Amino acid sequence: MTQENRDNPAERYPRPEFPDQEQTPPGHTGRMDPRPDHGEDTYRGSGRLEGRRAVITGGDSGIGRAVALAFAREGADVLFTHLPEEDKDARETSALIEAAGRRATALPCDLREEGECHRVVDHAVREFGRIDVLVNNAAYQMGQPDGLEAITTEQFDRVLRTNVYAMFWLCRASLPHIPEGGSIINTTSVQAYKPSPHLLDYAMTKGAIVTFTQGLAGQLAERGIRVNAVAPGPVWTPLIPATLPDTASFGKQSPLGRAAQPAEMAPAYVFLASQEASYITAEILNATGGTPLP
Repeated sequence: MTQENRDNPAERYPRPEFPDQEQTPPGHTGRMDPRPDHGEDTYRGSGRLEGRRAVITGGDSGIGRAVALAFAREGADVLFTHLPEEDKDARETSALIEAAGRRATALPCDLREEGECHRVVDHAVREFGRIDVLVNNAAYQMGQPDGLEAITTEQFDRVLRTNVYAMFWLCRASLPHIPEGGSIINTTSVQAYKPSPHLLDYAMTKGAIVTFTQGLAGQLAERGIRVNAVAPGPVWTPLIPATLPDTASFGKQSPLGRAAQPAEMAPAYVFLASQEASYITAEILNATGGTPLP
């Protein structure tokens, strides 16, 4: 099976019910059942990003790993960030990039700190000389079924700093190093438009990402830099068993009846990074499994 196979999308990957499982945040790929597909055996590249240099946050697992793998198989060198406690997953991602014949740089850091975001950009410029594609993908959530009163200031601060502040800092620091024809791709969510009550703070940040994406696209259009975002629906990543209380039926609410696998998100990022999307900016590409969005 490759991304080019023609089959029933509702039956392409496992459907709920999944085994009950719980992990300590941020979660790890190897403990998930079923194991996520990042495209290891399915994604085939065609040189669409040949010679590009990409920075991907949260590239150790989930959507970030799938995008890193796809970018590498399309011809890009990749620097990706991860938390220090995600070192094992990061090594697996690096191996996938290198197996595609591209340079892999895994950078442990905490993007909640402005200085760390500057360090990411400085490291990428030293390694690559420029940043052709910046993918702001790292995110944090923590489900709170008991509502607003249960969201502590500490949690709220972590969600905002990871999801919004880091994106702002990285974009601002990267701009002097993104050439004409470069691209910024942010990860928003179906939550930006259809917020789940137990993910109020997370959904709020995803709405902010939509607005930031569209506004920044207007600022950078005359500089020849495109800014877009992908809005996934439910995706089977380590963050799910690590932050949600009930994973058995995760994704069942989707019209396709299942959660997406990370490999199903990667082609959207490849497209937005490629020259095929040269006239597309300020766009939110919805990949929700059939949930209609504005």
